[in-house]
Amino acid sequence: MCRSIKTLRGTEAASSEEEIRAAALQFVRKISGYRVPSRANQPAFDAAVDEIAASSRRLLDTLPAGPRTTPTVSTIPRSISKTRSA
Repeated sequence: MCRSIKTLRGTEAASSEEEIRAAALQFVRKISGYRVPSRANQPAFDAAVDEIAASSRRLLDTLPAGPRTTPTVSTIPRSISKTRSA
């Protein structure tokens, strides 16, 4: 996954359109391999960013709000943790 895309769900405030568009732009850059597309590819690039931003907004609007929970090392049972490090 692209490390520069920040998680938008689970934040205290609702994600702004600017944040969603920035994440969509990073995603399209990663998928396309273009940091800046050529003039010939610009319309397709912009359309992809728009579509992904719209899909992301629909997804965020549909998901329940709340804290994002991810397992951390401290929540992994010690027996599993020891097995992984061996």
